[in-house]
Amino acid sequence: MSTTSTPASEPIASEPTAPDRVASEPLKRQLSHQVSQSVFDGSRLRVVLLVEVYDGAQQQFLETYENLRSHVESVPGHIGEQLCQSIENPSQWLITSEWESAPPFLNWVSSEEHVRMVKPLHSCVRDTRSLRFHVVRETGRPATGADHARGGLQAEPRVGDGVIRHALTFTVKPGSEEAVGKILADYASPEPRVDDTTRLCRTSLFLHGNRVVRAIEVRGDLLAALRHVAEQPEVRAVEEAINPYLEQDRDLGDPESARVFYTRAALPAVHHVTAGEQRGEAQRHALSYPARPGCGMRLAQLLAEHDEAAARDPHSSVRCSTIFQRDDVVVRLVDVRGDLHEGDPAVTLGLPDAERVSELTSLLDGFTDAGSPTGGGLVRALEGARMELVTDRRAPDA
Repeated sequence: MSTTSTPASEPIASEPTAPDRVASEPLKRQLSHQVSQSVFDGSRLRVVLLVEVYDGAQQQFLETYENLRSHVESVPGHIGEQLCQSIENPSQWLITSEWESAPPFLNWVSSEEHVRMVKPLHSCVRDTRSLRFHVVRETGRPATGADHARGGLQAEPRVGDGVIRHALTFTVKPGSEEAVGKILADYASPEPRVDDTTRLCRTSLFLHGNRVVRAIEVRGDLLAALRHVAEQPEVRAVEEAINPYLEQDRDLGDPESARVFYTRAALPAVHHVTAGEQRGEAQRHALSYPARPGCGMRLAQLLAEHDEAAARDPHSSVRCSTIFQRDDVVVRLVDVRGDLHEGDPAVTLGLPDAERVSELTSLLDGFTDAGSPTGGGLVRALEGARMELVTDRRAPDA
């Protein structure tokens, strides 16, 4: 079972190693410097949900949990879970669940079914916090054939850069794009400092058709940063100004309405890769890859595999790439040396080798022969995928 936190309510790449073998060997010394984040390595996922229950609402919480548990047990990829109560504060509960890998969990947590099922939970809990971890090492669990079939361990630890990447996306009414773009471009930047340990580093806003994507980079606590931004007067004024243009109605004064909106708007990062060469300036661009129904995760995985391979090419113009995915929405944020059109359009688009281009394009919704590798088709496809930059703001010393 799982739930999500929002600014309103509060607001890889190798074969898995056998559990028994990893448990008896030291962690590998070779760390993955290029891929600092990925959900596609096939390792098991542990989800930890911290819950603080309202006084007197524990029976309601337990009944709601049992209803959720009975449903989540049938979700593909779910292995099992535990419900724990604090020995120090009986209002504090912990729900841990294990999944074969991250993609099944992400598909479940972003589904409308999940949004609907967790709604009763919010009437009996004061606060929730969801944490997600790949399993790197474990002891005391014998390896069996069934264990291997249920996912392995993360083969090696990853090295991050201290930055947490996240995005929000929503659609506006067709015809309102220009008005919305102006509102989003002209707002005053909020104070980047959240507290002694958390800082908002960068915010990039893009438009593609009537879809808005806001990508943020944070050092420290992402949830604290989302709360901080949502509470700033200049940001609240912008949110109120775009309300009439939204396709999905919301009332930010109503915690439940705001919670549902931001839950649906969440666009998590599923892969981040950085090229070895980091010198020189880079331009930020976003590319949109609308997927066919049910194909978003596979499309994101193919793009991630190509970006990981391309990061080893010293001649690639792509300095770093972050892939965001939710349902059939896939967005690739790239920092590129020079102009977007100066490099190889296939690399910039994230197209893999010729043998796999057909698979990737078959996952795209509305893809035409404009993306053919011949006759300038890739150039037209690149221009069609490019999102319009609304604003890109960095905090001082970020």
